[in-house]
Amino acid sequence: MKKNQSSLAPLIAIIGCDGSGKSTVSAAILDWMQGYGPAVAAHLGKQMGNIGRTIASLPFIGKLLDQFIVRKTKSTQIQREKKTPGLFVALVLYTFSLRRLRRFKQMMAQRKQGFIVVTDRYPQLEFPGSYDGTGLSISAPGNFLVRWLARRERAQCEWMTSFKPDLVIRLNVDLDTACARKPDHRRELLRDKIAITPQLTFNGAPIVEIDSSLALPEVIEQTKAAVAKTMAARGYTQTNN
Repeated sequence: MKKNQSSLAPLIAIIGCDGSGKSTVSAAILDWMQGYGPAVAAHLGKQMGNIGRTIASLPFIGKLLDQFIVRKTKSTQIQREKKTPGLFVALVLYTFSLRRLRRFKQMMAQRKQGFIVVTDRYPQLEFPGSYDGTGLSISAPGNFLVRWLARRERAQCEWMTSFKPDLVIRLNVDLDTACARKPDHRRELLRDKIAITPQLTFNGAPIVEIDSSLALPEVIEQTKAAVAKTMAARGYTQTNN
């Protein structure tokens, strides 16, 4: 039950590498948060990986298309600060960013209406080109329209990241555990995400570190304890457990 009125309802962001248990923990916390009041979920990733894995699962040509996309993606990442991608690739990347921006605005509207929000992922600006950051470089030379899209994407991400979560739950996982949980994911990509995870600051938001290699019940209990402190500080109490 809410004690004190606030312009925005609390936002709890759950972040971590694929295989860290974000979706499972987010769902459990969302259900538990209903004891504080109306609560909703929001996915704030670009969801490009899900589409890539769907393509890879297609019969006959799926693996070939996936390998082609991987090569193009790696090439784009390597050349990111040297040269902008082609217009088609830039439009695809920008489209994913627009989809996330729409979900973010919907989430903000729900907070204004008093809904507590639990997010799976959260935008960041510290590592462009990866981990829910911007996909286009604003400094690389190249096509004028592509650079314009890059500036637009950067401005949108700056706006999103200006809203700090009330609490970030950072789920830390080792590479072998992540790979075992996500056998359809590429090991090298998981390795890179695990390396970046502890370096994210989310604009100075409060962060609680949790070892998600532990048994799921323990991870959820530790998450609940951290969230409970934040909710109490915001003037919320649970009406039920």
